[in-house]
Amino acid sequence: MPATIADILHAHRSGRSTPSRTVAACLERIERHADPSIFTALFGREALAEQVAALEGRDPSSLPLYGVPFAVKDNIDVAGLPTSCACPDFAYAAARDATAVARLRRAGAIVIGKTNLDQFATGLNGTRSPYGTPRNAVRADLVPGGSSSGSGVAVAAGLVAFALGTDTAGSGRIPAGLNNIVGIKPSLGLVSTSGLVPACRTLDCISVFGLTVDDAFAALRVMAGPDEADPFSRPLSLGTPGAFPAAPRIAVPRPEDRVFLGDRQAEAAFTQAIARMASLGARIVEIAMEPFYETAKLLYEGPWVAERYAAVGPFLEAKPEAFNEVVRAIIEEGRRRTAVETFRGHYRRAELAARTRASLAGCDALMVPTMPTVYTVEEMLADPVRLNSHLGVYTNFVNLLDMCGIAVPSGLRPDGAPVGITLLAGAGRDAHLAALASAFHASTDLPMGATGEKLPSLPPATPRAGAGYHEIALFGAHLSGLPLNGELLEAGGVFMRRARTSDDYRFYALPEGRVRRPGLLRVEAGSGASIECEIWALPAEAFARFVDAIPAPLGIATILLEDGSRVKGFALEAVAARDARDITGFGGWRGFLADEQRQRQAAGIPAAE
Repeated sequence: MPATIADILHAHRSGRSTPSRTVAACLERIERHADPSIFTALFGREALAEQVAALEGRDPSSLPLYGVPFAVKDNIDVAGLPTSCACPDFAYAAARDATAVARLRRAGAIVIGKTNLDQFATGLNGTRSPYGTPRNAVRADLVPGGSSSGSGVAVAAGLVAFALGTDTAGSGRIPAGLNNIVGIKPSLGLVSTSGLVPACRTLDCISVFGLTVDDAFAALRVMAGPDEADPFSRPLSLGTPGAFPAAPRIAVPRPEDRVFLGDRQAEAAFTQAIARMASLGARIVEIAMEPFYETAKLLYEGPWVAERYAAVGPFLEAKPEAFNEVVRAIIEEGRRRTAVETFRGHYRRAELAARTRASLAGCDALMVPTMPTVYTVEEMLADPVRLNSHLGVYTNFVNLLDMCGIAVPSGLRPDGAPVGITLLAGAGRDAHLAALASAFHASTDLPMGATGEKLPSLPPATPRAGAGYHEIALFGAHLSGLPLNGELLEAGGVFMRRARTSDDYRFYALPEGRVRRPGLLRVEAGSGASIECEIWALPAEAFARFVDAIPAPLGIATILLEDGSRVKGFALEAVAARDARDITGFGGWRGFLADEQRQRQAAGIPAAE
């Protein structure tokens, strides 16, 4: 079976292969891999043949996942298979697909089976299941990560092209980090949770694992969208990943706040990941992590543990013996939480969220290690509660702070264990994170999962805005890494590409106001020059708000680019040019600022931000 979704689609659309052959190859790989703890249930050949037959007569190019095999975590409903949550006594026959699964099937994807998990999605290590512990695909003695253990291993081993997990506390990221693959934790409400057995219903989300960012995002794109059956879904714009911005501001924990629990190899790997991100052009900003870590403690040490009891409490009371001992102890703790504690927890979370938003203002993303260290299965079984909590240091705060995230591999340690980083941002910035993550992952030159296949290079194609987005050309303080760029990020903006105008423009530095800004003026042919800009895409509603807030003497006009295309962008009223400094010769705002910095340094004046 080809390694990536793009490979599978190309094979099906070109006639080199068929969905039937792809499914057969998939089953062969599962049998050859010989790990009975990955799947809790598989469709039989007859049921798979029915799924393939449903694609007959369909145009392969009209279905974005035509004939692509995938697996589903066994706390998400798939019609025709039991949903067990890794608890056989709880299992029931699902009458219909979860909304996310139904959307994937309508897009042409084929469900192979259900994957193992830490029981009732409670755990980050993968050892809390009566179906056994899936073998880590990269280093067999390590825990596979949980709770989406089977899904992570199935993708890393190349058994399926992608797999669904869930992520309440890190279950969609830790298995990715421990198996050298990509894990996308979407914004809360972006993907319907209808048909998901809840863990913490207000914080649950369906996640996706892939060998590449492109693969995982392809599945996310199909699943995303509001669902009347899920009261927690919301109409967030997903957009399309753009290019890596010119100078993104990437926040990282300051050195004294980095937690590695004495693991020097993990610490060195994150230092190298920071250097790699900087080498791509990012500006690294160190921030304090205390409010993030305090938020993380609320998940299991605060009242949110009561949500786990709300989900399965009646079954626990009826059949306590059906539970994994560690899982039962965690869920039973929820009985002791009071309504007063819950409200106080919500108040504290709001306070901490305000502090974390302030610390990330103007940053494109927060980059953290996916996990602080690694553990063997033997170590985890000897100390299951404490070591499991260690794995969640960088994951437990994310949903409580309404953030989205993408875990991507960053390297392999000298001892052969995989290491990774996770990029995090506010809700609705999934596509922007995907652009950052894709460029970072491509720069590592790692193999995909445990397949031995080389990671594809980034395509050279020029990205374009997705449906519901409008492109805008920016020339000044809204450029990547500059003072007003945070306004774009907060509005869900996605960097698309660098560009230049045609040579019909002159560029001016306006008199200083709240923020220094330039203006672009269209002039007669032969009297102007080409000016650097960045093309960003904004959701339609945000674009309207953005344009409405533009202060005079600036406005929006149609800008002609050097490649002959046209895009809306900032333009200057001609009358304002009389009192402005002509800076056309610098070729753009960054060139002008760089010249100012050189002059400051020559005069011994401290560099300005």
